[in-house]
Amino acid sequence: MTRATDVSTDAVPLARVVRGDLVESVHSGHLVLLAGGGGDVTLALGDPDATIWARSSLKPLQAVAMVDAGLPLAGGSLALACASHSGEPAHLAGVAAVLQGVGLAPGDLRNTPALPLDAGAALAWQRDGRGAESLSQNCSGKHAAMLATCVAAGWSTADYLEVDHPLQRTVRGTVESLTGVPVEHVTVDGCGAPLFSTTVRGLARAFATIAAAPTAEPGGAAARVAAAMAAHPELVGGTGRDVTRVMRAVPGLVAKDGADGVYAGGLPDGRAFAFKVLDGGDRPRPALLAAALAAAGVDGAAAEELAALGRTPVLGHGRPVGAVVPTFGPAA
Repeated sequence: MTRATDVSTDAVPLARVVRGDLVESVHSGHLVLLAGGGGDVTLALGDPDATIWARSSLKPLQAVAMVDAGLPLAGGSLALACASHSGEPAHLAGVAAVLQGVGLAPGDLRNTPALPLDAGAALAWQRDGRGAESLSQNCSGKHAAMLATCVAAGWSTADYLEVDHPLQRTVRGTVESLTGVPVEHVTVDGCGAPLFSTTVRGLARAFATIAAAPTAEPGGAAARVAAAMAAHPELVGGTGRDVTRVMRAVPGLVAKDGADGVYAGGLPDGRAFAFKVLDGGDRPRPALLAAALAAAGVDGAAAEELAALGRTPVLGHGRPVGAVVPTFGPAA
């Protein structure tokens, strides 16, 4: 067996969990902030060039590849292609509409069946007598867009998840182009799609390019993806989700959460961030997200919402007795 690459090398604490007057636990990882324009590093914690699986943070890059290949979607439908949606009615109706628009149906989806991500949506779904389905799984928007791309390009649909399929070869090339990093590792994501490696810095670089595209390359594939995500944050995530809240709060922000502790985002002027929490937990992500954007210089009307988003209390007997505190930024 080939020895696995160890992403923990050179990792540093990104957030501390404080309970009372003691540090109870520490979340380590890698984080990078890029300046606008030239993309110079303004903050690096751990190793910006650590190789990672970007997980669902890769979806906007995959969407750029699909638009370049002929995907005709725009607006909310394109935002769903970038989504890890909560499985609320608007999400599922949108995915079904994408499939219907190209003459396909939910049965053509090949992503892993699951219940809706949102607990309330999952309960309602089950009360309607439904179980785990590909349509209700959080990546169904991406998979519907992959199928729609295949139809538009004249590619086969039954095998669209094969790593050597023309669609996935196109995605791989776009990931390399946007990140500036060769793909050195390939595996399968939780939803069943091929997953291509990159680095923390490469992921931030890609988001900088996508977020700046409406000004730098108006009308291009990246610009269309950025516009769709910024205009429809409720479809990229869902009710109460931090990715939805932060894109609503910060004009022009393109951000995407990913499983196992990944997050990335870019601003219209090219400022960008990306981080990977090594333990894969979700707990520190909102605090790190807010701290990263504050460190990038986001202020004004968005500052209050960012501060609220970043508050992650530690509870004792149902009351706050501590907090998750980033190791950088104003709260450090």
